[in-house]
Amino acid sequence: MREGRSEPGVSAGSASAVSSVAQVEEVEAVEAVDEELVAAFGRLIPQLSSSAPAPTEAELREIVASPTSVLLVARAPDGGPIVGSLTLALFRVPTGMRAWIEDVVVDEAVRGAGIGDALVAAALERSHRAGARTVDLTSRPSRRAAHRLYQRNGFEERETAVYRHRAD
Repeated sequence: MREGRSEPGVSAGSASAVSSVAQVEEVEAVEAVDEELVAAFGRLIPQLSSSAPAPTEAELREIVASPTSVLLVARAPDGGPIVGSLTLALFRVPTGMRAWIEDVVVDEAVRGAGIGDALVAAALERSHRAGARTVDLTSRPSRRAAHRLYQRNGFEERETAVYRHRAD
């Protein structure tokens, strides 16, 4: 399913696989995994995390097949390269529908040009259509640009404690 979105004024400037982007043509929900998607994640995930490996083709297929996740990608105009992605988790709990945004990444060659905004807007639209009253996410304190993105899109910092259990 494609959700057309235009973002004016996207420019590029690094020597990554994304050489030049004039605007974001669309944000789309991934329906099928192909070599291009696997390669895009091979390029994008190292820009998000130095400790997490890029997902394999099988892992991407699992994400796309899951009824509780939506993998959104931003694509350059005219069928150009994938320049960003976001994963939206939608799940029902006894108190209602929940939405959670994870792993937002925009290619460093085109950051600051509205691609993150387009991805977040598409995720918020899908979340609200699914009946989620709120959308949550976490972001490391060092990711200041990401914090500005989320605040610009209406997110507010919550006073809560996040706990993690490691299965090692």
